[in-house]
Amino acid sequence: MSSKNLASRIFDKSLDYIELVGNKLPHPATLFGILALAVVFVSWLGNLLAWEAIHPADGSRITVKSLVNGDGLRWIYTNVTHNFVNFPPLGYVLAVMIGIGVAEGSGLFTSMIRSLVLNAPKKLITGSIVLAGIISHLASEAGYVILIPLGALIFHALGRHPMAGLAAAFCGVSGGFGANFLIGSVDPILAGLSQSAAQIIDPDITVNAAVNFYFMFASAFLIVVLGTWVTEKIVEPRLKSYEGNAEKIPVEEMTPIEKKGLKWAGISLLIIIVLLALTIIPENGLFRNPKTGEVLHSPFFDGIITGILIFFLVPGFVYGIIVKSIKNDKDMMKHIIKSMGTMATYIVLVFFAAQFVYFFRYSNLGLIFAIEGAQFLKNIGLTGIPLIVMFVLLAAFINMFMGSASAKWAIMAPVFIPMFMLLGYHPALTQAAFRIGDSVTNLIKTMMSYFALIVAFAQKYNEKYGIGTIISTMIPYTIIFTIFWTLLLVVWMWIGLPTGPDGPLYLN
Repeated sequence: MSSKNLASRIFDKSLDYIELVGNKLPHPATLFGILALAVVFVSWLGNLLAWEAIHPADGSRITVKSLVNGDGLRWIYTNVTHNFVNFPPLGYVLAVMIGIGVAEGSGLFTSMIRSLVLNAPKKLITGSIVLAGIISHLASEAGYVILIPLGALIFHALGRHPMAGLAAAFCGVSGGFGANFLIGSVDPILAGLSQSAAQIIDPDITVNAAVNFYFMFASAFLIVVLGTWVTEKIVEPRLKSYEGNAEKIPVEEMTPIEKKGLKWAGISLLIIIVLLALTIIPENGLFRNPKTGEVLHSPFFDGIITGILIFFLVPGFVYGIIVKSIKNDKDMMKHIIKSMGTMATYIVLVFFAAQFVYFFRYSNLGLIFAIEGAQFLKNIGLTGIPLIVMFVLLAAFINMFMGSASAKWAIMAPVFIPMFMLLGYHPALTQAAFRIGDSVTNLIKTMMSYFALIVAFAQKYNEKYGIGTIISTMIPYTIIFTIFWTLLLVVWMWIGLPTGPDGPLYLN
């Protein structure tokens, strides 16, 4: 047996073992409950041992807040419901499912997928789904809620394993989070934090929102290529053929009435897009920021979930009226209620996942772990490319414990940007390295707000699928993305290209 085949078999066996062990874990909801209790215990231990850290941004002392003492127990008792109701993905998902319910129940999704299956070049399906995942970053959480289950549906309709389609969409939406073809809402946030940190060394330095645009644009192409290759060469062969009993969307030829419904649904969608565009393109647009005139930080993006709801509801309604799948308001409500009924598993998962995430946040454990991890790397004293590579890996590790990119960067930037500036590196390079690490481990991060939703999507195709299935399926993406995305940054540094407008690699 060749060494290549041996390595391949060992890798496949390792993933099988990870899936086996992961799926022997308790039900995901139970596991999140156990993790929440573990946080309670560790918070008590950390408080007893006086764990603490100094916040690098403001010099404040961060200590562990016990969840076992009087204050902690009172906080738990009074916030269990608050944690559940205010868990961001819950509201986003349920609101969007109203629009999706109409689009799905009317048959619009079925017709769209059938049209895609019948007309799209099958060789481009995988890459198109990964690409759509990257573009979905512009629509906030829409990629998680819409594209990931859609990827599974498309693959299933094509006779391919639905988990491979789910994985392809997930890798684009989450693993490629730091890559994009346009400036997104996170760019000005990170740039502002980078500028504040850089001014510790140089009070006159500025960092603009597009400072990583060139590198992120190139990264988007890299993620599409890598995501497609991993899906088709590693993930799909390992999954083999799908033997579940989930209903497959039929791929019969489109009828004239269905074609007419798709046509008018498309026209109604175009009208919605034009109307929404008119709220932000004019300087006095209704949904621009009324004080600053900004688009990124504006009511339009604050309420993007409402826009997405309308984006699906109106075309779904128009299609239903034309093909007679919606004859009255009762039909419409029936489709919405049916769609909401499929979210029962997710709602239960969210209740326990929310307690775990908010317990972790309240205790300050995540903050302390992140600060100490950053301080450890600072004390190593590495320089040059090894330093940047280690920084990417640290950001990837810290990403496993903290969800918000801006929260992580608020902690890390005041430490690493001044330190790297003293070594001659521009803040743009440090921020680009952070964005790689902040993306690649999203795929295996059970703490991520949407991880429970991904599990729920997978269980639609096989109720035995669990956390282990998701992690073992996505680990190849994390490994490949980490290696080649970091390598892209190394080559970028070697050539000496700027990461974006006014984003040189080195300081003068």
